[in-house]
Amino acid sequence: GQGHRWSNPLHPATVKTKQPFPSPPSPPPPPLAGAVPVGGRTFASPYARTLAAEKGVDINAVQGTGPGGRVVARDVTTAGTLLPATPTTVLPGATYTDIDLSNMRKTIADRLLLSKQTIPHYYLTVDVQMDQVISLRKEFNRLLEAETEGVKLSVNDFIIKASALAMRTVPEVNSSWMGDYIRRYHSVDVCVAVSTDKGLITPIVTSAEIKGLKAISSEVKELAEKARSGKLKPQEFQGGTFTISNLGMFGIKQFAAVINPPQSCILAVGATQKTVVVDKNSSNDRGQSFATADMMSVTLSCDHRVVDGAVGAEWMQTFKSLMEKPTTMLL
Repeated sequence: GQGHRWSNPLHPATVKTKQPFPSPPSPPPPPLAGAVPVGGRTFASPYARTLAAEKGVDINAVQGTGPGGRVVARDVTTAGTLLPATPTTVLPGATYTDIDLSNMRKTIADRLLLSKQTIPHYYLTVDVQMDQVISLRKEFNRLLEAETEGVKLSVNDFIIKASALAMRTVPEVNSSWMGDYIRRYHSVDVCVAVSTDKGLITPIVTSAEIKGLKAISSEVKELAEKARSGKLKPQEFQGGTFTISNLGMFGIKQFAAVINPPQSCILAVGATQKTVVVDKNSSNDRGQSFATADMMSVTLSCDHRVVDGAVGAEWMQTFKSLMEKPTTMLL
């Protein structure tokens, strides 16, 4: 009727309603003393528990400041300066002794972990016939007996020399991965792994490719003595372009070594053992005949970023040829 305003049902009138002010958030519950809930179990982060065990702090006596009174690492650190140390509980079982890490052991651990985590290793193994090396070594040592220096060649001296000469033939192996480029070295500086009371160290025979067997032998013996007495100078063990690790004297037949960064390869040398082989000089019409030979197994660990499989194989073939015909090292 008249006097009434009708609203369009398609356009309802907007009614402004007064919204109540939001309630302020409830304050968080106060931290629980000792963060011990019902049941007696302490809420704490795993790292806080580990830290507490290392510091000898009773985790149940620490007041947590984390969510819901949870004990976090900073609470343990703070409590460690305020609470008396609690003796660590030793669980029943095998007895043990905790040994502090030396600086050398820490360095070895860090470098080897870096190597295995960042270097894509692959491995190549060959057997080397050692009869001619053994024979030539005996002959050379007879000639050296009369000298006052008392130099006596070892099989390892031949391995160092053959490795260095193989580098000249396959220089790609004498390289390092540098991130944005590959660095190829102009001389072959061979690291020789030496075991000491404090750990493994690798003194360096520099420019091994141009040194004779006698010079290499004398240098290795001198460096090994310095290494075991802790008298090596930094330049005598820091660096190097290639490493040889020999466990043959312990009767180890074969093993794979961890690359010494930033080098791209390491040669693992096993023991020389008598083995039955096919006699290549036999002319038996009834078939192949066999003979015994001194055989040595070597494994080359390679960084695949630098040394492709075919390149590593070429280096191994060259090394094997030099060792099986050692007189060619003198040419």
